[in-house]
Amino acid sequence: MTQPLTVWAVTEGQIGTENQARGVAEALIGGGPGSVVVKRIAVRAPWRWLPPALWPAPLMALGRDGDALEPPWPDILISCGRRAAAPNLAVRKRSGGAILSVHIQRPYLPSDRFDLVVAPQHDGLHGANVHVTRAAVHRVTAERLAASRRKAGDGAEPVRHAVTVLIGGSNRRHRLTEAIAARFAERLAALCRARPVDLRLTPSRRTHPAIVRIFAEKLAGTGAEIWDGSGDNPYFDWLAVADTIVVTWDSVSMTSEALATGKPVYVLPLEGASRRIDRFHAGLQADGYTRVFDGALDRWDYAPPDDTAAAAAAIRARLRARGQPAGAMRSG
Repeated sequence: MTQPLTVWAVTEGQIGTENQARGVAEALIGGGPGSVVVKRIAVRAPWRWLPPALWPAPLMALGRDGDALEPPWPDILISCGRRAAAPNLAVRKRSGGAILSVHIQRPYLPSDRFDLVVAPQHDGLHGANVHVTRAAVHRVTAERLAASRRKAGDGAEPVRHAVTVLIGGSNRRHRLTEAIAARFAERLAALCRARPVDLRLTPSRRTHPAIVRIFAEKLAGTGAEIWDGSGDNPYFDWLAVADTIVVTWDSVSMTSEALATGKPVYVLPLEGASRRIDRFHAGLQADGYTRVFDGALDRWDYAPPDDTAAAAAAIRARLRARGQPAGAMRSG
């Protein structure tokens, strides 16, 4: 009996990779029947210290403190993140090739072993089974933004320019230093003094507490709202109401989500360099999507990349090519 489509979104649980896998899975299901099952795996020692290509039995490398990957199998498994790629292929093999195996981002394994790899342009990955996106896939949709605007009172006439700031943090390649945070906060404070601005800042899990304190101190008296990590994350709501968005350079995911709004997006460069991330930002600036933040607010228009919907369409095409009904659920 044919049943609704079942899709697993498999990651290690980091918000950036999980949102990418969930975003494509949700776009694939759409408003129709089916379910998205989020699986957060945990890789145990010693395998977490080794490249996944060296794991002899990827499913045995998973610890009990994460979600199990076991039957009944889904129709489609969408993984994201380096350590999720090998378990994806292991499930594909264990299912006898019954599932459609999709990986998001460069898998650091032979891409032709997957049914489909969804890779952003700046990854530089190509192949017959590689679908290339302009930016990162995500969960920001026009419907979600519209719902957030309605909740905020979309009918009210705004009297102040709404600026949303998405703050990341230091990673292996880039550093959000206290000096950079102080200069950035001073520019934001000057902006608030120069014109009527509703300023909202949302730190991420990688934002060091000392960086958050600097913003709080420098922006005191401006009326800026800084999410303190308690309660529901206002991330989607603050994207929806923004007239302008500023994003720190370190996050491809947050920049891609900001672009989904169609609003002007500024980026804040950090210390350090990453050939992959720097290529991503250089391409967006060259194509007129983003600009470097210098303290001023300009207005420009662009067509938001529709990468998530395009990735879902590529997966549906793979299902049709296999002759697999979209609603057939695997139980092996």
